[in-house]
Amino acid sequence: MPAQFPAPDVRNPVILPDGTAHPGTVFLKPVIEHPRIEVGDYTYASAHHPPQDWGATLAPYLFPFSPEKLVIGKFCQIASGVQFITASANHRYDGFSSYPFAIFDGATAPGRPSMPGPGRDTMVGHDVWIGAGAMILPGAEIGNGVIIGAGSVVGGRIPAYSIVGGNPAQVLRPRFAPEIVTELQKLCWWDWPIDRILQSEAAICGGDLDALRKAAARY
Repeated sequence: MPAQFPAPDVRNPVILPDGTAHPGTVFLKPVIEHPRIEVGDYTYASAHHPPQDWGATLAPYLFPFSPEKLVIGKFCQIASGVQFITASANHRYDGFSSYPFAIFDGATAPGRPSMPGPGRDTMVGHDVWIGAGAMILPGAEIGNGVIIGAGSVVGGRIPAYSIVGGNPAQVLRPRFAPEIVTELQKLCWWDWPIDRILQSEAAICGGDLDALRKAAARY
């Protein structure tokens, strides 16, 4: 167990051997100030070229006035180049033209014929790993423990503890048997205090369900 785990409000949690903080890795919660983005503790993102505005880089079409939200759980891992294409990027395509006339004359009030209705929130569970360059489509619902392959284009509802990849992304396989997934969902280790999580690091990262059960029973 490390001598000191960084607090969830630390901007740059990775310390290099020379003692400096790695600028390309951030805990997202303290660096995003956006009224439509919610991020859980210890979720981090990495970038080869760190942006000035992490929120705008990750979700470029999510505006402060957007009706939808982007919600990301705790302990998620977001690689370089990931983008969330939220519902405000949508166009109408049920008529003869998808052209958004309303955005060019400054009158984008609800009800304009060329604007789509409000879309669904984009939801990411806890302990989700999103590989480099993946794109998450509007209204996606990604379950806890999901692993998303690099370059994947993900939409719809992704079951907890599955591995997905491709364009469009498909479930390649479940990570664990259904009964194990059910138990992990009940244990919710991501809601434990960080010191308790670190004490159970071997069980969590090594897949020792019996040890995890015992750790849960001690508290």
